[in-house]
Amino acid sequence: MPNQLAAETSPYLRQHAENPVEWYPWGPEALALARREDRPILLSIGYAACHWCHVMAHESFEDPDTAQLMNELFVNVKVDREERPDLDAIYMQAVQAMTGQGGWPMTVFLTPDGEPFYGGTYFPPDDRHGMPSFRRVLAGVAQAYRAPEGIARAVEALREMYARQAAPTSASGQVTRQTLHQAARGLLQRADSRHGGFDGAPKFPPAMALDFLLRHWSRTRDEPALEHLRFSMRRMARGGLHDQVGGGFHRYTVDAEWLVPHFEKMLYDNALLARLAVHLWQATGDPDARRVAEDTVDWVAREMTSPEGGFHSSLDADSEGEEGRFYVWDASELDEHLGADAPLVRDYYGVTEGGNFEGRNILHVPEDPDLVAARQHVTVAELDAAVARARRVLYDVRSARVWPARDEKIIAGWNGLMLRAVAAAARAFDRDDYRAMAVRNGEFLRRELVHEGRALRLRPADHRRVPGFLEDHAAVALGFVALYELTFDRRWLDDARQLAESIVTWFWDDTAGAFFDTARDAETLITRPRDVTDNAVPSGTSLTVELLLHLADLHGDAELRRRPDWVLATLAEGMARYPTAFGHLLGAADLAVYGAVEVAIAGSPVNADFRRLAAEVSRHYVPSLVLAGGQAVAAGELALLADRPLADGHATAYVCRAHACERPTVDPVTLGEQLAQAPLAG
Repeated sequence: MPNQLAAETSPYLRQHAENPVEWYPWGPEALALARREDRPILLSIGYAACHWCHVMAHESFEDPDTAQLMNELFVNVKVDREERPDLDAIYMQAVQAMTGQGGWPMTVFLTPDGEPFYGGTYFPPDDRHGMPSFRRVLAGVAQAYRAPEGIARAVEALREMYARQAAPTSASGQVTRQTLHQAARGLLQRADSRHGGFDGAPKFPPAMALDFLLRHWSRTRDEPALEHLRFSMRRMARGGLHDQVGGGFHRYTVDAEWLVPHFEKMLYDNALLARLAVHLWQATGDPDARRVAEDTVDWVAREMTSPEGGFHSSLDADSEGEEGRFYVWDASELDEHLGADAPLVRDYYGVTEGGNFEGRNILHVPEDPDLVAARQHVTVAELDAAVARARRVLYDVRSARVWPARDEKIIAGWNGLMLRAVAAAARAFDRDDYRAMAVRNGEFLRRELVHEGRALRLRPADHRRVPGFLEDHAAVALGFVALYELTFDRRWLDDARQLAESIVTWFWDDTAGAFFDTARDAETLITRPRDVTDNAVPSGTSLTVELLLHLADLHGDAELRRRPDWVLATLAEGMARYPTAFGHLLGAADLAVYGAVEVAIAGSPVNADFRRLAAEVSRHYVPSLVLAGGQAVAAGELALLADRPLADGHATAYVCRAHACERPTVDPVTLGEQLAQAPLAG
């Protein structure tokens, strides 16, 4: 018989609907049952594309004996971390405090009041590698729960931790250029000079930290920062982290070389990496960066976009019960399908008879293509053509396999991140198809996920109505700002401003001097989560700081700056000391420290002379760009367009920084020269 998850809308929860475990979704029914029967709660948190979540489910949750033990001793609750990041954040803090590490699947034991007292991540079915078996953990926790003194001590310690984290903030210093320089030095000290990225295995793509290094280089011309970024992007793009056939990036690799991934693909990783690649192309003209950006956006358009224009959440790592089965190849398969191109393509992708992953091959590019071309006695152009042909053939062959499951949740915040990336690619590469893709997604978000100026987490037509979190509001608003920069349609900017006002109303707390991750009218939990660090996605706080700083400059509104300036002052010391934890916030701090490069284009966006000026802006990397365009007489309260007349009836560009402006110009070449100098000004 299905358990209580059968009627849930989350794909992750439905994956467990046939378990013999008597699962409940998070809610009043489960909490009331635990209080009524005085049983502890076993809270299991994961997500649909999580490989080790599937492993633990198969080993333990599908096992009748283990399920019987769980049902006798606990009230069992399943949570999709992507649906409820607030619960995930609260209980992840507890697990990290108790064990020194975190991850998914997350297993937390709670009192009937929802207070954690023991937890961990994956537990094996038998004692293994120093880890106790899950059944032994269950018995031990149940026994410990009957000794109230020990449970009370554990609960009180965690209460104190939550109280400290909810305490009012205080300034740790002003964010200065020195803060940003120290953060950049700290990142480069942790750089992996052999393989790219930072530190060792496992390797996660550090898109936000690398984007900050690009900003740092644009200010200082610190060449090691740029070289490490380019090297890291090249190694990630040529490694197994990158799907060489279908495009897009996997979540992370288990090794330091970017070769062997956990094969799930997450929308947010690809959003951050695609936007970084666009920026790198704008800054350097690197053709590899453009290929990465377009390859990733094309994958989203082809495999991750709903019929209505929303972006799906993830692709699973597993298919046919095996991790990575969909993505790996036998050497004989390439020989069979690629004909005369097979030897060349095998050499290019490092394919061998013995393979590099459980006897099969993860396609990667282990050598520079120039070396492969020379060894194969072909030109680089001929090699590129053969690889392009092979990708098309192999994609068709792979499409006939059993596909990994797709989590079709449409999450507002993740869509906002990808909308920014698609809009940036549309601007930079002058791609009409990307422009249409971005506008369609923006229309979808406005119609389905924004209601009365507030964001929802998920589309309510497909899922239970979950109020939007801070990251949802800020990411969608920044996506709308990117759409305005792409289209100069004022309605997108007005929608972004309305979401920003909702953020201040519902998420800011004057007493704490901080933005919280949940709105003040959200469900009351054991604490109100407030995580300021940038982890797999930018924190809601760092996205909000960027949004408010950008809108403050665009509208000439000093009041909008007050809160983000304070937040930066409270986190100045942390950013300098722990830069890998603040990659996105460091980018927002760059805008605050150096000020915006303001570009106003006066004129009609439909006219050719306006479009030429806008296209010139789009080709340049301007990290603190604040862009406005349109007729000054129709600008209303948009300060950046005020008093910006046309020159002799032609569209005219104004470039200003730190209250100093270049000479207005109607010439795209002159505008390009001004923009090339702007990032270093001041």
